Amino acid sequence: MSADRTPADARAADRDDVGLAELGERLALVAEPVELPLPGGGVRTLDVLRPGDAESLISEADFARDERLPYWADVWPSARILAGRLMAERGAGLTLLELGCGSGVVAAAAALAGFAVTATDYYDDALAVTRANVRRLAGVDAATRHVDWRAFPDDLGWFDRVVASDVLYERPYARLVARAYARTLARGGLGLLADPGRLAAPEFVDEARALGLDVGDPEEHPIDDDGRRQLIRLYRLRRR
Repeated sequence: MSADRTPADARAADRDDVGLAELGERLALVAEPVELPLPGGGVRTLDVLRPGDAESLISEADFARDERLPYWADVWPSARILAGRLMAERGAGLTLLELGCGSGVVAAAAALAGFAVTATDYYDDALAVTRANVRRLAGVDAATRHVDWRAFPDDLGWFDRVVASDVLYERPYARLVARAYARTLARGGLGLLADPGRLAAPEFVDEARALGLDVGDPEEHPIDDDGRRQLIRLYRLRRR
């Protein structure tokens, strides 16, 4: 045992290994190389754990209750753009909140850049996979929290960065996500939202501005998604 590694550290690591093995078996996790386009050119590749068969995670009970589907299990182009952007930042000493962390590619990139990450999602399995990815890729622990945007908690606090990717796939989310930014983005902080052109995006911008946030014209980032070209818009938000 290393001189600076205590028996308690070893026991915690053993528990983590067992927990990851059980999670991997239950969700049929696979390590998938994910290419992150970097600002100014270049690519960083991360081997991200994700469920091998997202469709097998569909729950009829969940869908009947609130039309919930396991979108978190895929790595979407918007997440790749946002993760690449964060990889290029200097996050040391800064806090970051992710709204809808999915499998954790954005959270892992942010942790690698030095941010103290808090990742939130509506799926507990997404939080577990995100914790595993951040630990194995960045070597640190991310704080995680189960969050329902419809009943947003009052005790999350304020963050230097608040980020999200492809979360506007339902019209009601425009208002809910805008409110989440308004309630967590610190004065002087920066919000980032990557979106592939969802119909709710313009309404999100209007809602955010009505809540006291400045939203500039989005940056446009083309990206290849399995041979299909997509245009991802990256919105920047600041508190007035």
